[in-house]
Amino acid sequence: MAGDPNAPHFPRSAPIEAYGKGGFAFAGMSHRGSLLCLPDAIWAWDVTDPAKIDRYSLDRVFAAANGIDTLLVGTGTGLWLAPPELRQALKAVRVVLDTMQTGPAVRTYNIMIGERRRVAAALIAVP
Repeated sequence: MAGDPNAPHFPRSAPIEAYGKGGFAFAGMSHRGSLLCLPDAIWAWDVTDPAKIDRYSLDRVFAAANGIDTLLVGTGTGLWLAPPELRQALKAVRVVLDTMQTGPAVRTYNIMIGERRRVAAALIAVP
């Protein structure tokens, strides 16, 4: 979806209905590329490689940290271990980091929002 990069794709959280082919479907819409799903909105996320995940790529998560207990990171098709400094920065704002491949991250995110948990997800698109 084109438009204002400062505007969310969707103004609240929503389950991810499908993923793959380089994108995601949610709320009856489709999006090509990675997503950052926060409790109050779903955003396009320009990260395509877990090695690029850092404090700056997760700026919106840190800004919304008082409303988030858990951050799920979907790392695409590979595994990724978050650098200690990122784990510490999230711990300092009381956000638990859980990394896994994108498929399991989508399923876990959907379950957690179904339980009305305070969860965010940073999901790298998979082919």
